[in-house]
Amino acid sequence: MQIDLHCHSTASDGALAPAALVARAHERGVRLLALTDHDTLEGLAEARTAAEALDMELVNGIELSCTWGGATIHVLGYGFATDAPALVAAIADLHAGRWARAEEIARRLAAKGMPGALEGARAVQQELGDSGNAPARPHFAEFLVRNGFVRDRADAFRKWLGAGKLGDVKQHWPTLEDAVGTLRSAGAWVSLAHPWQYNFTGAKRRRLVADFIRAGGQALEVVNGLQPADQVGSLAILAREFGLLVSAGSDFHAPCDWSELGLYRPLPDDLPPLWGRFRHAHSAIAAF
Repeated sequence: MQIDLHCHSTASDGALAPAALVARAHERGVRLLALTDHDTLEGLAEARTAAEALDMELVNGIELSCTWGGATIHVLGYGFATDAPALVAAIADLHAGRWARAEEIARRLAAKGMPGALEGARAVQQELGDSGNAPARPHFAEFLVRNGFVRDRADAFRKWLGAGKLGDVKQHWPTLEDAVGTLRSAGAWVSLAHPWQYNFTGAKRRRLVADFIRAGGQALEVVNGLQPADQVGSLAILAREFGLLVSAGSDFHAPCDWSELGLYRPLPDDLPPLWGRFRHAHSAIAAF
C-alpha cells in the first residue's frame, strides 16, 4: 500500500484544495494519506469526505510550528482527537499569530515601496481555494511577482522573504516541549519533521532529537521527498541509535518534478514504520 504522511493543501501553503489533493494522491496510488497542513485542521473535513468516497484511508494530521535552540522547528502529529481542548487552544493561538505575522510582513513591504501586499497575498491565496487562515510567504512571493517587484518567486525569497530578510517575521511559536505535549495530550503519534532541513551541525541535530524524545516525541521523519540519499542514511542512523519509529512523506505543496504525492526515497527496510502503530492510536482513522 502506497503511503504519504506529509503533504499540504490550500488550508495552509499548498496549491491544491484538500479534495483535489486527495484525488491526486489516489490517482498516484496512495492509499494511506495524512494531510499535514501547517498549524491548522481546516482542510481535514473536506479531505476526509473525499477520501471516504475513494475508499482511501485518511489519518488526522498536522504540522505544528515550535521553537528550539533559537530556531523554528516543525513536528508532525498523527491520529489525534481533533476536539482535544489543548490542541484546539494551541491552534487558535497559532491562527491569531499567523495573521499578526502576515500583517507585519505587509507593513514592512509597504515601507519599502511595495504597498497592498496583504490584500494581494490574500487574493492569491483565495484563488487557490477558500481559507480562513492567514496568507503565507509563498502567497506574498506570488504577489511580488505579479506586481513586478521581483522576477520570480525565488527572487522574492532571495530579496525579501527568505531567512534573515525583511519579510522573515519571527512569530512567537510555542516551545518544542509544549508543541509535543499538546499533540500527545490529544492522543497523537508525533514525528520530528525533516530534521535535515534545519541548519544545524550534526551535534546540534543530535541534541534536538534527544530533547524531542524527552518531550515525548516518538518518531523521526527519515525520508522527506527526494532529499539526498546520504541524508536519509544519516537520519536512519539517528533513528536506530535512539530507537525511534520512522515516518516518510513527499512534503507535497504543488505539482512539480521534484515534489509529488507518494514520491519519496525508499525507507530503509530495518526501520520500524510509524504507520504500523496507527491501528492502535486513539481516533487514528475515526471520522472527523
